Amino acid sequence: MLSRRLIVCLDVRNGRVAKGVRFENLRDVGDPASLAAQYEREGADEIVFLDIAATGEGRSTMLDVVRRTAEQLFIPLTVGGGIDSVADVGAALRAGADKVSINSAAVARPELITEAARRFGSQCVVASIDARRIGDLWQVFTRGGRQRTGRDVLAWAIECAERGAGEILLTSVDRDGTRDGYDCELTRTITRAVNVPVVASGGAGSPADVCDVLRDAGADAALVAGMLHDGAASVQSIKETMMASGIRVRSAA
Repeated sequence: MLSRRLIVCLDVRNGRVAKGVRFENLRDVGDPASLAAQYEREGADEIVFLDIAATGEGRSTMLDVVRRTAEQLFIPLTVGGGIDSVADVGAALRAGADKVSINSAAVARPELITEAARRFGSQCVVASIDARRIGDLWQVFTRGGRQRTGRDVLAWAIECAERGAGEILLTSVDRDGTRDGYDCELTRTITRAVNVPVVASGGAGSPADVCDVLRDAGADAALVAGMLHDGAASVQSIKETMMASGIRVRSAA
């Protein structure tokens, strides 16, 4: 069995790491390059860098910050936010990203996933899906969780995998920043339907939450942010809890 991954997310706005609740009320956390290097030293398996303002502001990802962050890392770096074309994917990869996360642009034009996978390989393409529960179903939202698309999350996740996405980053907008735990029902629904790795995101409040979504919901990786930025938990304490729960992990530093 492969080791489950613990991934640290850096939401970046105006060149600084920010964190909020349900994508709103953002507060400054620190410098992305410095924080990324710190979390790598502590044993993070990967870093996800999301330029959370790029799409809303109609601009591309801040490649200078990506480059500065990538220069300090030896673990995989995923970059997203404002990725609107195959050219944008290539620019992010050249700046040092190992994988590129595509969200709003893929919903608007699904062929982008296919084109990027053919050009750079599925291993480089991450389909980022922001989900909100509407009644009994989950719907896809874009533009930082603000714009309702009417797309069904399950159907969209399946299509993303079929189009060549090598991984799905699944975020529960309802749980984001709440620290109430991941939406395990949502995650389980998607992991059972696709044959690519699923990264669970949104709601981590404790090491036990990470274990729940990995062990019980079938996620291949768990994304964490706020509880690390605030010092409520550490990469090491989360991994120790994972190991104690029988989850195979790469040893923390």
